[in-house]
Amino acid sequence: MIEVNHATKTFDDGKTVLKDVSTIFETGKTNLIIGQSGSGKTVLMKSVVGIFRINSGEILYDGRNITLMKRKELNMLRREIGMLFQGSALFDSMSVLENVKFPLDMFTEKDEKEKTERALFCLNRVGLDEVVNHAPSQISGGQQKRAAIARAIVMNPKYLFCDEPNSGLDPKTSLVIDKLIQDITHEFNITTIINTHDMNSVMEIGENIVFISNGVKAWQGTKDEIFDTDCEPLEKFIFASNLYKEIKKAHNFFHDKDSTKQK
Repeated sequence: MIEVNHATKTFDDGKTVLKDVSTIFETGKTNLIIGQSGSGKTVLMKSVVGIFRINSGEILYDGRNITLMKRKELNMLRREIGMLFQGSALFDSMSVLENVKFPLDMFTEKDEKEKTERALFCLNRVGLDEVVNHAPSQISGGQQKRAAIARAIVMNPKYLFCDEPNSGLDPKTSLVIDKLIQDITHEFNITTIINTHDMNSVMEIGENIVFISNGVKAWQGTKDEIFDTDCEPLEKFIFASNLYKEIKKAHNFFHDKDSTKQK
């Protein structure tokens, strides 16, 4: 579990991007951070992962306050963190297998056999057995994303951060990646935090959703609770498209029908 308590972040230009944000990201669930561009959601995620230092408040990783940690302590904590970057960030000069092994080469003293076995296990888990010796340029965008997920979990992390994991993917592939992240989160009991603009992700895997608006936490809940929100900024954000307006109408219709039956 990761707790954020009264986090405020102000940059050198005097602009306050996070304003007294408090929230909990739960273990074993897909925790999504959503909000408009410039809302502060990316700053929140970078603050939680330790890239930005907040000006006040605290961030607790299972009770450990990272805002009080020295560089050495932070580096040790980062060994418990997996990162899935927006553009996959695979090394072109390495094979898929070598890419997945890279964190093990950097941060462990395992022998070559152990590292290869662990990397192959993770590649098998994401369904990439047949492309382990391919270069990233030889596989599809969806396969590259799956390879990046394998690399993110190769160190058996307790915490997984995903920055726009569906960026550049078609809707069908995006659903596959969403399901894979959710399955891995449940299977390995990871605290997973996903920064996303993708409303399909919100509706499919939003087990714990944090909505940031103008630097404050304006709403928190599940994908099911989102239909009943009275948070006006969230309604405008989620139901901006005609598709989700129709989905909400259908939800309200069946909800009202069920309520009538119960009476």
